Amino acid sequence: MITLFRNALVFAPQAEGKKDVLVAGKTIIAVKDVIPVPEGLQVEVVDCEGMKLVPGLVDAHVHITGGGGEGGPGTRMPELEIPMMIAGGVTTVVGCLGTDGITRNVDSVLMKVKSLRANGMSAWMYTGAYQVPPPSITGDIKRDIALFEEVIGLGEIAVSDHRSSVPATEELARLAAHTRVAGMIGGKAGIVNVHMGDATDPFRPIHHVVANSELGYKQFVPTHCNRNAYIFEDAKEYGKKGYVDITTSSWPYYTDEEIKPSTALRLLLENGVPLKHITFTSDSCGSLPGFDPETGKLVKIEMGLPSSILREIKDAVNEENLPFEIALQVATSNPADILQLSGKGYVKEGCDADLVVLDNEYNIVRVMANGKFVG
Repeated sequence: MITLFRNALVFAPQAEGKKDVLVAGKTIIAVKDVIPVPEGLQVEVVDCEGMKLVPGLVDAHVHITGGGGEGGPGTRMPELEIPMMIAGGVTTVVGCLGTDGITRNVDSVLMKVKSLRANGMSAWMYTGAYQVPPPSITGDIKRDIALFEEVIGLGEIAVSDHRSSVPATEELARLAAHTRVAGMIGGKAGIVNVHMGDATDPFRPIHHVVANSELGYKQFVPTHCNRNAYIFEDAKEYGKKGYVDITTSSWPYYTDEEIKPSTALRLLLENGVPLKHITFTSDSCGSLPGFDPETGKLVKIEMGLPSSILREIKDAVNEENLPFEIALQVATSNPADILQLSGKGYVKEGCDADLVVLDNEYNIVRVMANGKFVG
């Protein structure tokens, strides 16, 4: 299949101006001012006059096999479905387990990754779950990461949370070191995805690991960094050293506690956090629980969707007055670079043909995943 996107305002994610983009098979083969179509060649031409062409979004924290369960069997969340991805312009996901590493398993996450890939989307995963020692496919997280192409790191390991295993500094450091080495052997990022809970001084476990080992801050991707005011204040300083992941789907369910993601992006940038250190992820198909602070009992539970990322990118532009190309990077090139997802996150020659056409209001017109239109 050959497709030509004509007269598109290309955001690669940097603003490139009006361009033609040619796709053959699964790959972007040309990005030029004008691309002529040779006579006799069958090409589907998509007129994008007045529209934006952007990379497919990378949602790097999704409970693809469902999450939840903190309130019993009736609070288990469903699996991710491809239409959920398409509705949010998401063409790539990174799957993980969460609270429930007991009745859900890493093998199922791997098979869901394979299923998404078999149906035209792009997917990777973390091995492990909240618990320490973490569950794995082979019985060893190092072997999972080194041997399975789909496994890029460890996560989401819970810290600073009443649902965590309260890992000691030595345990967390050992897991991070194993993940790093296995990533080197397997040609992966070898990142540890860290669930940040509601405890005060939430980054303390990571600070302790860095202070007491040879590991650096960029070995970790702490997520949910906008979950309350005090973790966000700490994130403004932490983000100058390491990565900061903002969860989009919990807004507007917890407006009295959380920092709105679009606002969080502006504030992080204003406080000197490098743009390349910031990512947006949805945490979709995982539970968004609320607990009574005195009894610890579940009092509220919601489920988020991948579409929350694009919503917050729009709000970053329309409400926070950030340039579109700046807001777009947190869900395209940034996660692709941090997690070493080759071919993802850019509209460039040689990259995968994961493309989204947006109208002037940033609404989705068409989605292409690996060279094929979907939805």
